[in-house]
Amino acid sequence: MRAFILADNQDITRQGVRSLLEQLSLTDMIVEASSRTSLMGRLAVYSDAVVWLDYTLFDFSDTQMMNMKQRYPQSLWVLFSDELSRHFLRQALLSGQSFGVVMKTDLCDDIITALKKASRGEAYLCDVAVQVIREGVPTPSEYAGLTASERLVLHEIAMGKTTKEIAYAQNLSFHTINTHRRNIFRKLEINNVHEATKYALRAGIVDLTEYCI
Repeated sequence: MRAFILADNQDITRQGVRSLLEQLSLTDMIVEASSRTSLMGRLAVYSDAVVWLDYTLFDFSDTQMMNMKQRYPQSLWVLFSDELSRHFLRQALLSGQSFGVVMKTDLCDDIITALKKASRGEAYLCDVAVQVIREGVPTPSEYAGLTASERLVLHEIAMGKTTKEIAYAQNLSFHTINTHRRNIFRKLEINNVHEATKYALRAGIVDLTEYCI
């Protein structure tokens, strides 16, 4: 079982989450962190933990949070708050890293679902998060001129597959897939896989649940 790090400085909600974890027997290890420094210390010991975080009550910036998450890529972070800005949510969810989102105003059943998914290493996205990430999604006719084949290749790139793996799966040559890749990057005016993944998520080429799981 994964350890849970409760990084929430609101006593009532922290104890509520602890109580749910104990009732559901989702983990053998529950620890708390009250600051950025203590959270980093906990992650140094439990590098694949679930970080249950109320970001708005913590002492770090967006960049510091993202850097800490990147430093411990096996950890799963669940953002748990009364209110998170749309800009912040979009930045976190399109970062290419594993974040779940559940609001303190959500029903208890939703919070339990988020806890259960987190214990299995899956990211739960509440309705607010799904709505935010889908705002401004291009329609199929607005895919920057990508062909159907290029959209398929972009999907596979966003799912973490290499050019060689895509070529093998599609029974095409490495040269053909590489050409598609170059055309995708040129049409989207991007330079790396991270940017390609963000576009694929925004455009709905990769389904949110498919990507997070």
